[in-house]
Amino acid sequence: MNHVSKKNPAAEAEAMEAVERHHANMLRRLTALAAAVTGSVEKHDAPAEHDAHEVLLEWCENELVPHALAEEGPLYSGPRNSAEGRLLVEGMLAEHQVIVALVEELRGARGVAAAVAAGAIQRIFALHLDKENRLLMPFVAASPELSLAAAVSGLHELVGEGHAHSQGSGHD
Repeated sequence: MNHVSKKNPAAEAEAMEAVERHHANMLRRLTALAAAVTGSVEKHDAPAEHDAHEVLLEWCENELVPHALAEEGPLYSGPRNSAEGRLLVEGMLAEHQVIVALVEELRGARGVAAAVAAGAIQRIFALHLDKENRLLMPFVAASPELSLAAAVSGLHELVGEGHAHSQGSGHD
């Protein structure tokens, strides 16, 4: 493992806040989209269900899955190569597989099955984000060999559009 020289605690804290803020925004959006699917199913409103299903599926394909894949690179590689972080990362990668499988299930689901899949995606993603926020990111930020700021730098899938573009220092 490469030792991170002159790790900047302020940059680590800023990166953690940016990722947590992005996570919170993603979870709020996913919760609203899943609720729209469930609500339309409960009301037996087929046109609304179709629309809600399509919007949720599109969001999962364009936001959720790319976010998960982006994490598997720079955010997960450092902890995965450490004895202390390996098992946590392996568990989180397994959650990514479950989320992707549920998105595929959602794709073909209608009615109650779609509402169940939407709710499952939302709950597993909430659990997954909690682990990242409380366990993985603090581990990376506190590790002398790793840098959360470096791992997420420029990756809008991990920190949101605003933070990725506001990282002006050191980038031309």
